[in-house]
Amino acid sequence: MKRSSFVDLVSIRVKAGKGGDGLVHFLREKFKPFGGPDGGDGGNGGNVYAVGEKSLKTLIDFKYRRVYEAENGKNGGPSNRSGKKGSDLLIKVPLGSVIYDEETGAVIGEITKHGEMLLLARGGKGGRGNARFATPTNRAPRIAETGTLGETKNLRIELKLIADVGIVGFPNSGKTTLLNALVGSNARVGDYPFTTLTPNLGVYHEETGQRFVVVDIPGIIEGAHTGKGLGLAFLRHIERTKVLVILIDATVPNPQDQHNKIISELSFYKKELLRKPRIVAINKIDVNPHHPSLNIEEELYYISALKGDGIEELKRGIEKCLEVVRNREI
Repeated sequence: MKRSSFVDLVSIRVKAGKGGDGLVHFLREKFKPFGGPDGGDGGNGGNVYAVGEKSLKTLIDFKYRRVYEAENGKNGGPSNRSGKKGSDLLIKVPLGSVIYDEETGAVIGEITKHGEMLLLARGGKGGRGNARFATPTNRAPRIAETGTLGETKNLRIELKLIADVGIVGFPNSGKTTLLNALVGSNARVGDYPFTTLTPNLGVYHEETGQRFVVVDIPGIIEGAHTGKGLGLAFLRHIERTKVLVILIDATVPNPQDQHNKIISELSFYKKELLRKPRIVAINKIDVNPHHPSLNIEEELYYISALKGDGIEELKRGIEKCLEVVRNREI
């Protein structure tokens, strides 16, 4: 099986630049002891920043480069010339990246907007030159400071896709087919479990101006919250969605049991997920036209993602849920 190029969890090492050293130097001028101190300060070391880049959808680049270093500051010069500051290093990351200190587990921050910057490691301070140490009683200091080291950190970057709508269901329930039906994308589908090994994203547009981003979450199975199947690798992507579409396969023996297990897996992973607005769609009514009934709280739709039956009604239901969410955010 071809391995997926989608990468959503990496570890890297970042190293900010060292500060430049201050200089011990004396200007040779008449009437000045030893020519007078004129050693300049060292420049500060460069910082390391993460910066949001909307064109990136994966952390794959970090698989091939794990160490990132900013430039050191330059040493001070004569005639009180300060050394040049080291250049900052900007590391581009996809929107939805959460960055942790790997040693402490603390969250450093997250990137959710294009161009947003997050300081990862601070550069060292430049040392003072001997001109800084001149006093009335010590007019010819022969001391200067060395620059301090920049911060070095081991980081973990975790990508949580940002989407308005997350399609959640067991393998082979038709999530990718539904995504294609909603947004007209052309993601790979097939009649066997785990066809989708990576989350697929699509953008729904209408002439009325309605727009939302949809992601199909790769197959959840019973026990996914413990890491079974694709498990935790993709459950995290549900966290950033605003509305959940629970997709049930109409051809399974017990659709009610399938719904209950999906809700349980979401609850076991993070109870907060159940606070999100949810819609339930029973798919494949073209195969089983008997429209199985469910004892559920959510609004229920009967669809055939393959044939297009019920898709327009489902779109309207999604739009209504998103409108509720957006009104809450105002």
